[in-house]
Amino acid sequence: MEISRVRALRGPNLWSRHTSIEAIVSCNGIEQTILAIPGFEDRLRARFPEIKFLEPADTTFSMAHVLESAALCLQAQAGCPVTFGRTIQTVEPGIYQVVVAYTEEAVGRLAFELAQNLCRAATEDTPFDLATALASLRELDEDIRLGPSTGSIVDAAVARGIPYRRLTEGSMVQFGWGSRQQRIQAAETGFTSAIAESIAQDKEMTKLLLAAAGVPVPDGASVTTAEEAWQAAQDIGAPVVIKPRDGNQGKGVAVNMKTEEEVKTAFAVAYEICSDVVVERYLPGHDYRLLVVGKQLVAAARRAPPEVIGDGTQTIRQLIDQVNLDPLRGDGHASPLTKIKVDNLTLATLAKINYTLESVPPKGVQVVLRNNANLSTGGTATDVTDDVHPDLAARAVEAAQMIGLDICGIDLVCESVIKTLEEQGGGVVEVNAAPGLRMHIKPSFGKGRPVGEAIISTMFKEGDDGRIPVVAVAGTNGKTTTVRLIAHILQGNKYRVGMTSTDGVYIENKRIDTGDCSGPRSARNVLMHPDVDAAVLETARGGVLREGLGFDRCNVAVVTNIGVGDHLGLNFISTVEDLAVVKRVIVQNVAPTGTAVLNAADPMVANMASSCPGSVTFFAQDGNQAVLATHRAQGHRVLFQDGNAIILSEGQFEHRIQLSDIPITHNGTVGFQIENAMAAIGAAWGLGLDWDVVLQGLRTFENSASSTPGRFNIFSHKGATVIADYGHNPDAIEALTRAVEGMPAKRRMVVISGAGDRRDEDLRRQTQILGDAFDDIILYEDQCQRGRADGEVLALLREGLSNAKRTQFTQEIQGEFLAIDTALAKLEAGDLCLILVDQVEEALAHIAANVEA
Repeated sequence: MEISRVRALRGPNLWSRHTSIEAIVSCNGIEQTILAIPGFEDRLRARFPEIKFLEPADTTFSMAHVLESAALCLQAQAGCPVTFGRTIQTVEPGIYQVVVAYTEEAVGRLAFELAQNLCRAATEDTPFDLATALASLRELDEDIRLGPSTGSIVDAAVARGIPYRRLTEGSMVQFGWGSRQQRIQAAETGFTSAIAESIAQDKEMTKLLLAAAGVPVPDGASVTTAEEAWQAAQDIGAPVVIKPRDGNQGKGVAVNMKTEEEVKTAFAVAYEICSDVVVERYLPGHDYRLLVVGKQLVAAARRAPPEVIGDGTQTIRQLIDQVNLDPLRGDGHASPLTKIKVDNLTLATLAKINYTLESVPPKGVQVVLRNNANLSTGGTATDVTDDVHPDLAARAVEAAQMIGLDICGIDLVCESVIKTLEEQGGGVVEVNAAPGLRMHIKPSFGKGRPVGEAIISTMFKEGDDGRIPVVAVAGTNGKTTTVRLIAHILQGNKYRVGMTSTDGVYIENKRIDTGDCSGPRSARNVLMHPDVDAAVLETARGGVLREGLGFDRCNVAVVTNIGVGDHLGLNFISTVEDLAVVKRVIVQNVAPTGTAVLNAADPMVANMASSCPGSVTFFAQDGNQAVLATHRAQGHRVLFQDGNAIILSEGQFEHRIQLSDIPITHNGTVGFQIENAMAAIGAAWGLGLDWDVVLQGLRTFENSASSTPGRFNIFSHKGATVIADYGHNPDAIEALTRAVEGMPAKRRMVVISGAGDRRDEDLRRQTQILGDAFDDIILYEDQCQRGRADGEVLALLREGLSNAKRTQFTQEIQGEFLAIDTALAKLEAGDLCLILVDQVEEALAHIAANVEA
């Protein structure tokens, strides 16, 4: 078994809506019937008893199937919630595509590696350490997955249908798209003030502001030496609390310090974190954390310091180790509880009760290991939200408002939350920005609270899913013109439009990236841009195969057509039917309330209707086309041509748009532009745009070299008509030929080359079509032959002209620009010349510079 390629599908893809790892696996003959090998399955199950095959074992069950099952089951056993896997036989014997879902990409890739090792061990009868493999997966998953705080917010967003994107390997996440996006980092939002966060980190400043607001706080002082700390403790009156002035997560905090030795030892620990140390009066009572979101108290928990219970036989060290075996306890913040850590404060706390780590406490004796109760140091939490006194809750909200935090963790010490602070002499001891949420989500005792939902509700109003209108456009020909026309119409609706296409990324008509930007990365960049109110995304097959979609769902999916010559033979896409399956992905991921706009005249496109979760709008030039006519009879949306107009029909509704109002159709003479216009109108209809806006957009859209480069751009040259287009496959050539046949001309000339990465039959077919429609043909060979030998493309184009019915003159030129110059020099008034450009922008600029009006 050999694996030639492994890649991550990071969005909805050809196989599923799950993020997945896809591998190309080559199996030799014996590996294609691997389960028939004596003893293999027994050896495999001996090494991994939990493996489950997704299909019944038979003589066709290959090593690729085993790899799929192993990669999926290893992740599942490591605690990853994955369920999808698939193995597909390609057109090449012994070559498989293995697809396995993942929740974290790095974990999915590691699972594939471990699955290979498992298969090899079972084949060669060598050891496989399952425990170590699962431990490595769990450790990696815990290290990189979102922690419980951020995860709870993400889960709340997903439940509301709000899309999200993780921006870093840490906890920075974007919710929503474009201009409606919001961002968080852990439990901080884009509304969290940097000044408020700075205040919260400064313990003295926090106390000063809270005291000014009348919120009870303990007396204290800031010191910089151990001697000053002891003096402050004496002035305040022991016992005291020692903590770093700028700290978090309870690091360096010591409470109930009474003696000079205790105070100075605690000072040393706090000083390692911050050179300014706070000494404040110790408040007796329990440690509580109150969570304020916006202007509401949403959760409260009583925190207890880490402790062990003696059994009369084990040492304190052994008891700690035993507690840390709890699967709920981890090393970081990803687990509900944190493992108990042993440090100087632990030793000092034990020393106060005459214990060491090697002491054996009597059975049933409770041993407190430190005096602060933060979960990050091993403490536990009990939910008390329903017990909080209304006045105490109001004080917590006042404290958050005084500091200026939209999400705030209020630490207070008091005997009980059922009374006000004033009644019991309690006080607020700390205010925290970016508070940990796990004690409220999964408390040690009591019920969890929906704090993630509370945070999301402050970022997005009820009913707001943070989405902007998204239109995805796929097909073989017409995509770019359709994308640009839809974007132009949306701009007329006062939307700031982000657009991706094969020539770049555009934000409000300004190109911010160049090159072929029709893939998922460019789509994600548009959806991340804060100045985008609507997105129109050209969605090429290459990006779908390589990485999946750049969005989870779209409002409108447009499929223009499916034709031959669009990179067939690459990436196991060998037939037009295969290509249709790839293009169908955008239709499968239309929102339930969205629309698919499909070409009814193309059977493969029309068949995509059954895969659409939303509604379907069909278009075709022929109003009597069977699929369209049936759809119309059922009362559904259709668009078709009726004489000099495009008709929009749905039930009793009918709307007419004159072709004379759509300049790109040249008064209805260019058929493929009529189809492009219908596709764009269907998309606008699906988005619910006003008809006046749509009509104005159609009227003002120019089919120029600047607005739609390489898409039927027309120039005048000495009384002749010059048309430049990027048609590069047989279907496009046929559509262009039909278009120019409807335009008057004394003599027709065409300039053409061919892309070397097309199939031989597709290159021949292009000139076969042109040879029956043009008088003169100029063939040119460009510098980049895309893997072909010099002269090979020209030879195939010549072969296509062998039975030409019309062409009388053929000339071969080296270089695109020289071929263009040769054609322009031959033109006379009344002639028509179609130039099929390769280097679009450069060729268009060259034509514009050399034509003579």
